[in-house]
Amino acid sequence: MLPTKRALTLALALPATLATLIGAAPTSGSPAAGTDRHPPKPTIVLVHGAFADASSWSGTIKRLRSAGYPVVATANPLRGLAGDTAYLRGVLAGVDGPVVLVGHSYGGAVISGAAAGDSRVKAFVYIAAFTPDKGESAAQLAAKFPGSTLGETVNPQPYPLPGGGTGTELIIDQARYHRQFAADVPAAEAAVMAATQRPVSTFALEEKAPAAAWKTIPSWALIATADKNIPPAAERWMARRAGSHTTEVDASHAVLVSRPAAVTDVILDAARATR
Repeated sequence: MLPTKRALTLALALPATLATLIGAAPTSGSPAAGTDRHPPKPTIVLVHGAFADASSWSGTIKRLRSAGYPVVATANPLRGLAGDTAYLRGVLAGVDGPVVLVGHSYGGAVISGAAAGDSRVKAFVYIAAFTPDKGESAAQLAAKFPGSTLGETVNPQPYPLPGGGTGTELIIDQARYHRQFAADVPAAEAAVMAATQRPVSTFALEEKAPAAAWKTIPSWALIATADKNIPPAAERWMARRAGSHTTEVDASHAVLVSRPAAVTDVILDAARATR
């Protein structure tokens, strides 16, 4: 049977239609019209330090999310540097895409080790934090310069070790917490922080850092000039050694609670530099 005139017309038009559709479709590796040509925003991973918990990042989290950044505030075990570092690596394994790692206090030591060999970590941000070199401990760095009064305010307590035996953990006396840790935070809020603080194992503070990834990853540092836990002189010295972009803020060790806007600004500087 001979094809009808209508069938011939459709057959002749089909190749031209397909060519038009193929030509309009984006090729592999080319963004479609109107799509964002920038890489995805990095996930901001926040790591708290001793005598605090993940809720201390609340003001910073709100601001980062308002700026469009995905955020993860992890619970730092505070049991030992090697174990805490391994735990953070597990958290990072569940994060897609580029990462900016932010550490407060002892959390700085944790992020420095966890990023070793992880090419997805694009920047560090140290908030009133330790930045240890390989073989250094947090306790060693805190004692490098005078000014810390932490030792006068902590109470040692025994705790059972998983494999048997007993370890020692430190907790700040609640009556002294406000003056020592968070002098620029309202008293009522500091009282809640004191009640919910996470104790830190002495082993975590004394264990030597296995790596110093800040030597190959750019870093930013916020110095809390009224810090009574880590001497500001120590924070400055570590930041200079790491070549960090440095900001100084008149704040206590709990600067992430008292000055979340300033903390967020430093994190955003680091995050924007990765794009």
